[in-house]
Amino acid sequence: HAALVNEVILRSQAQAEYAPGNYGHFGLNLLRYAHFTSPIRRYADVTIHRALIRALKLGDDGATDAEEQRYEETAEHISETERQSMAAERDATARYISAFLADRIGANFEGRVTGVTRFGLFIRLDETQADGLAPISTLGNERWLHDEAAHALVGEHSGERYQLGMRVEVRLEEATPISGGLVFSLLTDPLPPAPGWRRSRPSQQTRGGGKHRDRDAKRGKRRR
Repeated sequence: HAALVNEVILRSQAQAEYAPGNYGHFGLNLLRYAHFTSPIRRYADVTIHRALIRALKLGDDGATDAEEQRYEETAEHISETERQSMAAERDATARYISAFLADRIGANFEGRVTGVTRFGLFIRLDETQADGLAPISTLGNERWLHDEAAHALVGEHSGERYQLGMRVEVRLEEATPISGGLVFSLLTDPLPPAPGWRRSRPSQQTRGGGKHRDRDAKRGKRRR
């Protein structure tokens, strides 16, 4: 689960942002840090280069007084544009993968649960690293409770559960290239109840509904 643990830790941290003040680098455990890459030159790099040229009196193309006064505004702007660029990259990747998988509707894939919500499970496929949703409506006749603390969907009557990090086999039901969406149905049985499970509904759990249908009849025998 190393990759999954790493991703969850990253999600729990505040997103990095640019600032005129030197606040160090948490991930690198540095008290002082400046954005500086080579050979790629982003605007943050150019800003630092010109600030150094001015500070060290290395030439006439250093930062101007007006540019120094706008460092706060500049930092906010490039932080926002970086977030926009990352979102655009994610969306483009999702659309291309969805288009690639569009002719494989009905195929089975191995993957892992990377997210648990009250409306279903997010699955990442091993083959393509594509992310998609297995809606709670596809999980059969059980009524599922979302246990946020345990990152799991727990059967209200059976105590069986689907949880974060669980290995699963899924069937691709839908692929929508225009939005990048993938919809799966699970072919893997839920895990048995946790030790000491009792039929109850803790306050932090929320209900998840679903269509009451015979999943085994539709998809065949499930696998553990």
